[in-house]
Amino acid sequence: MDYIKAFLVGGIICVIGQIVIDKTKLTPARLLTGYVVGGVFLSLIGAYKPLERFAGAGATVPLLGFGHALYQGVIRAVEKDGFLGVLTGGLSATAAGIAAVIFFAFVAAIVAKPKIK
Repeated sequence: MDYIKAFLVGGIICVIGQIVIDKTKLTPARLLTGYVVGGVFLSLIGAYKPLERFAGAGATVPLLGFGHALYQGVIRAVEKDGFLGVLTGGLSATAAGIAAVIFFAFVAAIVAKPKIK
């Protein structure tokens, strides 16, 4: 049942994004940024934790989860380090994910052998 909930919630998040791209003039980059900000906003109002408990990876894997991770990292760092945590918390909380993205993008670029058009 957990897989079904994760699939449905993650799928709904993706369907909403596709509908927004198809029906508006928003670029994918703006939509992705909006999803990250949406994750921060949902965390701020306390709505993300229940979604995360319900859907598991269906809520944490999409970009909403990245926004939530940034928010949680900033909150923890501010509690620990004060105002300096605003600058360091988000990056320290998401460093492993960011490093993995850079590494796998590099590997994909080597394997795909992209050419300049």
